[in-house]
Amino acid sequence: MAFRPLPAQAMTKLLREAKPLQSLFVQAQRLSRLQELLDAQLQPAARPFCRVASWREGSLLLVVTDGHWATRLRYQQNRLLRQLAAHEEFTGLVRILFKVQPVTQPARPVNTNQLTAAASATLQEAADGICNNPQLKAALERLASRSRKPSEE
Repeated sequence: MAFRPLPAQAMTKLLREAKPLQSLFVQAQRLSRLQELLDAQLQPAARPFCRVASWREGSLLLVVTDGHWATRLRYQQNRLLRQLAAHEEFTGLVRILFKVQPVTQPARPVNTNQLTAAASATLQEAADGICNNPQLKAALERLASRSRKPSEE
């Protein structure tokens, strides 16, 4: 008996039919619609920095990626509240909350400068010549141990 794959279906159709995912899909579409309405009321320059996070019990939570834009939007809060409340989707809107959540940037690589073998040998000689200060000697020996391997040069 040969394997017969199921016919391909559109992802949106699958999401609408799967009961556990259906509510998630509906919520995502609702937030997308709210974002469109918000974008229509925002200044064009503010749109990339402001996203609808949630709409619950009369509170609209907006995530702003820049503190500068959060401050500007707080000054415009009353105007936004009036304009958004006029839409059917925002019936019962009482307040707008702003949360600043900066975009996380990938960590920069740590600077791993290593000493040449000659510099390491010089530090080791200096450490060997120190008798009266064990802390300084230990510090120089730690620095000397951070040299490049001969194959890396």
